[in-house]
Amino acid sequence: METTYFLKLKNSIPLFIAMVLVISIQSCEEDLASTNAKKKTNFASQVIYNANILQRDSGFVKVRFKAPLIEKYELIDTPYVEAKKGIYIEFYDPKKPKVPGKIWAKYAKFIEPTEFYQAKGNVKVLTNDGQSFAMQSINWDKKNHKMYTSDTVFVSDKNGNILVGANGMEAKDDFSAYTFYNSSGNFSSKNISPAKR
Repeated sequence: METTYFLKLKNSIPLFIAMVLVISIQSCEEDLASTNAKKKTNFASQVIYNANILQRDSGFVKVRFKAPLIEKYELIDTPYVEAKKGIYIEFYDPKKPKVPGKIWAKYAKFIEPTEFYQAKGNVKVLTNDGQSFAMQSINWDKKNHKMYTSDTVFVSDKNGNILVGANGMEAKDDFSAYTFYNSSGNFSSKNISPAKR
């Protein structure tokens, strides 16, 4: 009987070792899962220095984009692209291909899933009609073709007319029409096309 008991014990050793291994592997998997959950994913997955990007449509240049630094964050729930050191953009109208509109800002962010753009810090927009818009920030809702800000907007044209929108503005994204809130200034209505009034 002792031999039989010894054989049972001997056969249970591999089973015991297998159980210990299973428990150890499960424990390691749980540790890895908790470690991965704590990993930081909000870091730039792509970085471009001294970017000079052209966007064309049927051979026609639509946009020229320049930025000293572009960082793309795509390993998070809401991916975005950030230009922390400022941007300069030229946008071209097929009707006036030699005179681009221009945008400058000290900071810009593009939220990819919603196609939403933000520009901040001494934002200046110069249209191809010669109108200049200056403000501290502006938002562009690309899907709805709308630009807006609640900041004070200073508008001037090539004739020296000035308009101030103290409580911001809304505009079509091609600046063909806009609305100013709490505006004042000496902007002649003759210098504003009927679509923009």
